[in-house]
Amino acid sequence: MIIFAPPFYWKLVSFKSGFVTIIGRPNVGKSTIMNHFVGQKLSIVTPKASTTRHRIMGVVTDNNYQIVFSDTPGVIKAAYELHNAMMDFVWTALDDSDLILYMLEVDEPVNELIENKLKEAGLPVIVLLNKIDLSTQKRVEDRIAELTSNPLFKEVIPVSALYGFDSKMVLDRIVSYLPEGMPYFPEDQITDRTERFFVSEIIREQIFYLYSKEIPYSCEVIVEDFKENKNIIDIRAVIMVEREGQKGILVGKGGEGIKRVGTKSRKELERFLDKHVFLDLRVKVAEGWRKKELFLKRFGYKN
Repeated sequence: MIIFAPPFYWKLVSFKSGFVTIIGRPNVGKSTIMNHFVGQKLSIVTPKASTTRHRIMGVVTDNNYQIVFSDTPGVIKAAYELHNAMMDFVWTALDDSDLILYMLEVDEPVNELIENKLKEAGLPVIVLLNKIDLSTQKRVEDRIAELTSNPLFKEVIPVSALYGFDSKMVLDRIVSYLPEGMPYFPEDQITDRTERFFVSEIIREQIFYLYSKEIPYSCEVIVEDFKENKNIIDIRAVIMVEREGQKGILVGKGGEGIKRVGTKSRKELERFLDKHVFLDLRVKVAEGWRKKELFLKRFGYKN
């Protein structure tokens, strides 16, 4: 990693920087809380589990610190090669970290696999006890006491990622564990990902909202062309599915399904890119792509 050190930072008496990985089971609020920290929607969020497939970095820079968050896929038992690749993103993020945020719901037991991985990492761990708005004060207090008794966890902080929380306090606690050092990214950069990546994620998010069962999990979005003109951005993207039957469901009768995906995606893309968008969407079949290493490499899940 190349460290970015503009001249004004050298004048600071003390500056802290480091990598912080957010880990937990699917749908526990990891993406929501990172988006809050960064102040912009970087990770897509849906009510369905296992929406996040990649490690997505979000950078928060202040006058005396820079935190590089990693939002990671929810920890699951792998059923496909895709799942193995997703778990590789999680464990690699732990290896690169200075601090780990372990997200739990109030009534959720500590995951044995995650606990073992945290022990192996040997890094400070802060538990973010999420969704406290769905519990009682007594239950939250009891759970904090229970988790605090575990020597693996340095702190337990109750939060409500969906309805807001004291992000300044949480950031201050995170910074207290980071080493002194120079920033890794320019102060105006908030992620390591490209616009093309976020285009594909936004389209995939709409598929999660519009379709159920296996369809969202069988889809991958490839941006084939991204041209920014004076007044509009022309985007051509392909949605890959695993079977012909899935293609038929996604396209819909008379193409109504894919039109609906395109319309909703275009509106979200225009909000994200702050410019008019022309979006051309196609659907293709990559037979059994979640199980095949060749496709996983092509789609960016493996080197």
